[in-house]
Amino acid sequence: MFTGLIEAVGEVRHVGATDAGLRIRIRTAIAPDLSHGESVSVNGVCLTVAQRDASEFTADIGPETARVTTLAALQHGQAVNLERAMRADGRFGGHFVQGHVDGIGTVLEAREDDDAHWLKVGFSPALAVYFVPKGSVAMDGVSLTIANLAADHFDVMIIPFTWAHTSLSSLQAGATVNLECDVVGKYVARATQLFRT
Repeated sequence: MFTGLIEAVGEVRHVGATDAGLRIRIRTAIAPDLSHGESVSVNGVCLTVAQRDASEFTADIGPETARVTTLAALQHGQAVNLERAMRADGRFGGHFVQGHVDGIGTVLEAREDDDAHWLKVGFSPALAVYFVPKGSVAMDGVSLTIANLAADHFDVMIIPFTWAHTSLSSLQAGATVNLECDVVGKYVARATQLFRT
């Protein structure tokens, strides 16, 4: 379980094919604090630390994860948002984030608003039922609030701190992002669906 509050921005050093899918290597200041087998959210995707040293860690990406997320398209030198799994005795912020991506969104527009930034993000119609105005969404692992909602896109406002301390500042129109809908909304939608049948 994660919170959507990013701990560090890492740098992709390599993404390559393996017999079991892909393997990614990321340089980050939190590498020395990681343990083998630990869960780490990489751009909102829960991965397991396979190896690590003082400056980098590697993780495997299965074929299904490569298919339904943006990780397979990451490039050398690209910035990625990182968050370690939440400790049971830690303070909870953001919202409940599982690291299980529901779909890929597309940035339709990026604009400035004084010191803040707005992103308009398009999404698949299949996800529409899970979004609510002023509800939570995890975008590339960052916990955000949906400011405006339409049938096929939403708007989020990024405050200066988040813009400066995550990879969201690199997004431009046409960029793709990992989206995870609020888990509470998913359970409500599923319960409603079962109740109607």
